[in-house]
Parts: sequence; structure tokens; C-alpha cells
Amino acid sequence: MKPVATLSRRRALQFFAGAPMLPLSSTFAGSFLLAGCGGGDDAVAAPVVPSATLSGVSFSSMPAPTLANAAAMATTTVGSVMSVSFSDSSKADFKLAYQPFFVTGDMVSDGKGGQVLAGGYFDIYNNKIIDKTVAGKERQYFSDAPDGTSLLSVPGAKVDGVKGNTVFAVVQFEYTSWAQDTKTDMYGKLPSPIAVLTLDQDPKTGKLTLVKYHNVDTSKVHGLWITCGASLSPWGTHLSSEEYEPDAFAIASSAQFKAYSQNLYGDETKANPYHYGHMPEVTVNADGTASIKKHFCMGRISHELVQVMPDNRTVLMGDDATNSGYFVFVADKEKDLSAGSLYVAKVGTGFSIDPQATAAAALSWIKLGSASSAEIEALANTLKPSDIMTVVSKDPGDATFTKTVANGKTEWIKLNSGMEKAAAFLETHRYAAYKGASMGFTKMEGTTVNIKDKIAYSALQNIQDSMIVGGKGYTAGNGISLAAPLKAGAVMALNLKGGQKDDKGAAINSEWMPVDTRALLAGEDIAADALGNTANPDKIANPDNLKFSEKMRTLFIGEDSGQHVNNFLWAYNIDTKVLSRIMSIPSGGESTGLHAVDELNGWTYIMSNFQHAGDWGGIHGNVKATLDPLIKANYKDKFGAAVGYLTGEPTQMKLAKA
Repeated sequence: MKPVATLSRRRALQFFAGAPMLPLSSTFAGSFLLAGCGGGDDAVAAPVVPSATLSGVSFSSMPAPTLANAAAMATTTVGSVMSVSFSDSSKADFKLAYQPFFVTGDMVSDGKGGQVLAGGYFDIYNNKIIDKTVAGKERQYFSDAPDGTSLLSVPGAKVDGVKGNTVFAVVQFEYTSWAQDTKTDMYGKLPSPIAVLTLDQDPKTGKLTLVKYHNVDTSKVHGLWITCGASLSPWGTHLSSEEYEPDAFAIASSAQFKAYSQNLYGDETKANPYHYGHMPEVTVNADGTASIKKHFCMGRISHELVQVMPDNRTVLMGDDATNSGYFVFVADKEKDLSAGSLYVAKVGTGFSIDPQATAAAALSWIKLGSASSAEIEALANTLKPSDIMTVVSKDPGDATFTKTVANGKTEWIKLNSGMEKAAAFLETHRYAAYKGASMGFTKMEGTTVNIKDKIAYSALQNIQDSMIVGGKGYTAGNGISLAAPLKAGAVMALNLKGGQKDDKGAAINSEWMPVDTRALLAGEDIAADALGNTANPDKIANPDNLKFSEKMRTLFIGEDSGQHVNNFLWAYNIDTKVLSRIMSIPSGGESTGLHAVDELNGWTYIMSNFQHAGDWGGIHGNVKATLDPLIKANYKDKFGAAVGYLTGEPTQMKLAKA
């Protein structure tokens, strides 16, 4: 449609920089993406009044791809339009697209004239870990599972090769699925790498170009274990994760942990399980390198994705496990997670997963303890599990033992004298159950916050097992007692308030504590459709990554679904209540690395990755034969996965009437 009026390209870009939107970057050479603009005075449609302000953002919903277009099912497919409204009643539409920085397994610049393997694995001595499972084809292991990503800037940043603004992305790699023989399962057997990408941001267009890839040295934190979701702290650091903490009581018989230790140290007995399951924090330096530390005082749980509240102290944490709980850490000092207090929730009556329910279940808080990271790390270095507590799997008939359910296991626990602090921070799941917390959630994944409305959001990937009366790990009286499962999961909303007290009546020093929980969105289980979906493809299924954009008033939801043949990235406007599918992930893959950046040097970005494309399950029987060769061709025989972000191409702009 021909616009009513036009401005010069440069003036239009300046206008949009003042009202940040999507990254304006070129996906294809020669295409007219706003991100590809810069220089020249070619006319483009744009509002005439540059003083107009952003008033609203909405997304159209793309159809789910089908076998009629198999190629779309085998790659990242974007078919949504973002519509931006302004205070003068003008409107701009942008067709979305996806731009990867790389596919894991690519060789990329190390910024020193050499190259490095994207997603490559290194041991504790920073030596490459070599896959020797195919004779004559030995190669460095690399990940097919990029996950948590943070986009950020550093004051005074200066990196050779950057022509515009220097910005950085921190990317972590959760695991690799298989060795190259495709028979050796490698899940959790390699130390997770984490990298800093130096990106050249074009100040005129917002386009991001990879300049340097730096692998972070994790040797000082004992290496990393299964790094999953991540978030950006308010002070500009990357908050990582270590999920599914290894069971210290069963470590001697764990083939997985022995392999991890062997690959990390060259010794299957050297790794200490109490060094893993914590919250790492990465600080990026001005030259594109980084330092890392682990916060041992934030609980040893299945850390998935944490959210720091605007007070720079209160942290709501995802806990991706069976028998998981709501955990909150309140730091002693702002912008410093090295010491504080750990709390776990007790769920009151009325818990529901029905978004139409008007009532919410109240949350009260049990204090597990206060500690510094240094003192808990010292305990981790010296204590054995039996020093902390005795754990048995059968009723000992001894009243000094307490029956608990944690990590899907019914156990009887006897706490050793004086070991409360060690138990709280090194055996957090067991101790929380011991203290009477509501440890009944299943796979509580990402968390995020809507600051304006003071509401947090939390994803329940599945609603089954310990959440269902009589299910695996179910405990009567924990406040989470549903009659039937909803495998497709739900997103919960939690109101945040101050003035809360813990179970002993002591004040909790935070104005951002969750006080209740209710369902915001829910999936829908269905009988398998013609494609193979066992959850309604027009609703969310198995939500995982969550990120909220204050400027867009939009909750972004990435799926980790075994029920959708293709997983999707969704946008949910919390004011209009409209849910829009904006991106489809390659079939068999998971949507990861979600990060919504409202403003970075005048531009807004939505970061998104995927992992393990072509990881076929029972629902893929109708598509596997067709899609498997396509995905192999696209992604290095299914060993590769993309790290990137969404772009926007302007399609039309309507101006206010005179």
C-alpha cells in the first residue's frame, strides 16, 4: 500500500530510534529490511510527526506449519507481523524474520585472527574435549543445545573490529545430545560451555554482526553443570543456571556423573556433586572477555531461570524438577548475590490451573536459612552427604526420622545435629520438604516479572505426577492437589507485595515477595491430530522460557513440548489478552534462549535460539520420514542448532488523518 506521506530514510530511522522497537537488521542481502537501511535519502513510509510516542504493540498469529510445506517444518519459520501504534494514531507494520549469528559447529572468529568452534567443549584445564566415537573422524565435541542468552552493553567497551556500538551476548550451552556415533548418549556428561559474543551494532540500523567469540574460563567455579535458562540482572550481568542437581547420596552409582567428572577432570571420581546445582553469574569485561562466579547461597535446586526484581535484591527462582517449589532469595545488599536469605513457599487452599478461576491460592514463606556464598562453598568443599543427614528409602520405624518426598522419591530423613545450614543450602530440596514446604510442582521452568503491575509469571511445563492426587511424588496437604493432569502445562501469575513475614513471624526484607498464585494461560491436551500433536496447536503447550517486555506489554513464551510436533514461540499481550504464534522451531526441537530487550542504544531486540532439532518422539511418527533428511541437511546431520534473534521488515505505515 502506498503511504500517505513519506520521510527520508535517515529521518525515519532517527524517529524509530527514539521509540525503540525490534532490532532493525538485514536478514537477506538486498532485501528492504529497516535494519538494513542506513545512509541515503531513499523515501520510506514513516510518521510525519517525529514527536509521536509508542502507544502499543501487537503481533499477528502465524499458522502452524504443516507437511504441505515440509521445508517450513524443518527450519525456523516466522510468519508474524508486528504492528506498532503511536500516540498520533499512526501505525507501522513489520514482517518478522529470524537471523542467526551462527549454527553450533561453525568456525567463528576468536577476535585474535584465529577461529574457534561455536558451542565447543573444554575441560577444566581449558583443553578441547574430543569425540573419539568414530574412528578416523575425531573432532571436538560441540553442543546441539544452546540455551540461556543475555544481550547487554558494558560502559567503555572497546573491541577490535567493531565499527559501530560494541554490545555483547552471553550464550550458554545446556548439553549435547549424542556423540557423533549417534549411539552414545551424552546428556549431562560434558561440562557446559558458556561464551561471550562481541557484536557490532550498527547505530543507524540496529543490525547486529558477530565480531568475536570468547569461551569463558569456568575452571575457578569447578566447571558448569547442565546450564539451562538464563536472565539479565538489573545491573547488567548474565545470571546462568545449573539444573537437575546431582544427587550426592547416589553419586557412587551414577554413570552420568562419573562420565561428567571424567570429561571435566580426566578422573571419574574427582568432581564433587556439591559444587553443582548452584547459580552462576557472568560479568562481561570491556574487551569481550568475562569472569564467572557461583552463588552457593541461593539454594542447590534445579535452577532453571531466575528473575531479579527491581529492588536489585529479591530473586524468584525457577525449579525445574518433579516435587519442585517456589524459592525466593533475598540478598543482604543490592546488586550483590553473595549473601542473603533463602525462602520456600507453602501453598494455601484453592490452587487451580483454570485461567477462568477468579480466586488465587495464597503463598506463605518458610525461611530455610541465611548464609554467604563463601561459607556454603567451604561446606561444599569439606562435607560428605552423610555428614549432613541420614537418608533411607524405606520406613525405618524410628520416630527420629521424618518422611519426605523430594525429586520424585519418598524418603525418610534424619538431620544431623548442627547441620541445618548445610542442609538448607546443599540439600535444599530434601530440607525444604523436611520443613513442610509445598514441594509438589512439576517442572517449574522460566520466571519473569511485569514491573508496572507488580506481577511475576512462572511456567509449569507439565502438570502431572506430584501435582495430581495419587500421582508420583504426590504429598497430601501440600496445597497442590489436582484431580487430573494437564500435560500441556500452564503459565502462573503471582502478585508481588511487601510487608510479608516468614514462618517464625520475622519480617521479610522485600517489597517484591509473591503472595499468591493463579493460572494466567493453560494448554489443552487433545487426542492426537492428523499431524501428531497431542496438545492443541493453537494454544501454548509445555511452556518453558518466559520473558516480559515492559514497553510491548507482552509476555513471550517459548515451548519445550513433547506434545507439539513443532515447538513455538508465542507473544501474549497482557492487556488485550491476545495470544499470537510468532515463530516455529524446527520439528523435534525446543525453543530456548529467549530474551526480550526493551532498549539497547535505542533499539529493541527479541533473542531466540533452539536446540536438538529432529529429536524424534512418539508424536513425530507421521512426519519423521519426511523431515529427518531435511533437518539433517539444514543442521549438520542434527548436531547443529542456531543462536540468533528476530528482525523486522517494514511492510506499511499508516499516518494519522490531518
